[in-house]
Amino acid sequence: MCRFVAVRMYGAYKLQVIPVTVSKLSVLLICTAMAFPLQFGITLPNVLVYLFVLCAIGLAIQRRYFSALSNIPGPFWASITRLWNVWYIVKGDHNLRLIDLHAKHGHFVRLSPDEVSISHPDGPRVVLQALLRKSDWYRIFSLPDYRYRAPQAELDPKTKIKRSKLFLSGFSLSHLLKSEEHFDRNIERLLEWMNKHAQEHRPMHLDKFFSYAAFDNAGEAVFSQSFGFLEKGEDVGGSIQNSRYLNRYLGIAGYAYWLHVLLVANPIMTWTGILPLGHVFHTSKAALEKRRKDPGARFDIIAHWLKTQKERPDQLSDRNIEAQATLSVAAGSDTLSCSLQSFVYHLLRHPVFWQRAQAEIKDAQSQGRCTGRVVSYHDSQQLPFLQACIHESLRIYGPSPFGLARIAPEGGITIGETYFPKGTILSINPQVMQKSEACWGPDVNEFKPDRWMDGEIAARYKHMLVFGMGYNRCPGEHLAYLQISKIAATIVRDYSIRQVDPEQKWTIETYLNCVPHSWPVYIQKLGEKA
Repeated sequence: MCRFVAVRMYGAYKLQVIPVTVSKLSVLLICTAMAFPLQFGITLPNVLVYLFVLCAIGLAIQRRYFSALSNIPGPFWASITRLWNVWYIVKGDHNLRLIDLHAKHGHFVRLSPDEVSISHPDGPRVVLQALLRKSDWYRIFSLPDYRYRAPQAELDPKTKIKRSKLFLSGFSLSHLLKSEEHFDRNIERLLEWMNKHAQEHRPMHLDKFFSYAAFDNAGEAVFSQSFGFLEKGEDVGGSIQNSRYLNRYLGIAGYAYWLHVLLVANPIMTWTGILPLGHVFHTSKAALEKRRKDPGARFDIIAHWLKTQKERPDQLSDRNIEAQATLSVAAGSDTLSCSLQSFVYHLLRHPVFWQRAQAEIKDAQSQGRCTGRVVSYHDSQQLPFLQACIHESLRIYGPSPFGLARIAPEGGITIGETYFPKGTILSINPQVMQKSEACWGPDVNEFKPDRWMDGEIAARYKHMLVFGMGYNRCPGEHLAYLQISKIAATIVRDYSIRQVDPEQKWTIETYLNCVPHSWPVYIQKLGEKA
């Protein structure tokens, strides 16, 4: 007997999987169809091709019409093959495509034969705040190969939580603030480049310099050493460009992990340093080795991890530390760069908000705050409208375009009135969630900072997924907000910025992270003639 899977609907949206037995007559017909080419003396290779095509058609029919997800709307090809989703990742616009699909189909969109994207208001609570297993895609965070496991690569929630605790102390806000003066030095170098472009009246590509600042401060936070990007004003060793290639590659490779390990993420490739993973790993490892040899270094993030390793050597290996260091540098740079670009870009598009934020800072200065060369983190937190602009810019376009995927547990899971059986991949895309009218209202596509000043901030945070939610929340969130707040406040206070072409929209490539670029600006330092 052959058995397939069919779907029976009951209730409003309930789905039930029921077995269907194919009759002996059907099996006979299939066998006859397969044997038909042999009647005409067709060669064995042709028969094999014929069988392959027949099996592929049968699998496509089963996935599209006899799956427990058959009534979930979405693109036809997505219901048949994961390649549909991968194709839009390759193109670099999968987030925009998904936003459009949710606008068309509602809270549930089928992304692949076994994955559903969710924008229902209950989604974050039911899926992300629960201890659900992550999808296999997350194994991609074993960098540079399968021997190096960062906590983000752990699929089991209990294991992930246990491993994360070994690293969390280094990312605490109280600890990071001890390095604030060192971050300030890099930010001052960024300001020097802005002053230079202002004096020379030439366009500046803020996207590049924000990336330089992000890389240097990631090095400062983790290793007590910047990488020298801002000192030279260039992409040292092509690290940022390589990070962009890595960004694209990882977004795709997670769906073919076995092939990724076979061809790329293996000890041979790590040893040779061949791209795409070798370069960023060796950059971080060299910084780590230099840091180990410096007994006079301050108590930075690495110092926290080495202290934990000394206390619990059986739980934290050198490879664990190297993997987390690599991931912290690679992920933190693009995240901060995109966040800063979103802040400046959207305020340039809405100059009234830039002026309002400037007025708020000017008022703070009259009270003795925000007076340093770089605005302190403490002072930046006392600027409610500036913070509202930061939150709104991250909501309208944040750095996280990839779905946060979890697996439906034993017994399935219900979201709203829709039931999903065990094994269904349920993903919540931050950008989709932050463009949901059900969560943010009919003005969801408007850049509106005042939505963060109406006393409902706590309620809004339920749908703000820039840094994830639940047990897999990004550990570098405090480091990112610290830098965004300081740099945003200082730039708004000290500069007037306008685009070279006010009509030009930024260019965005979306892979694992969002990578905006190509929107040059003119800089004018306040108090100086244009």
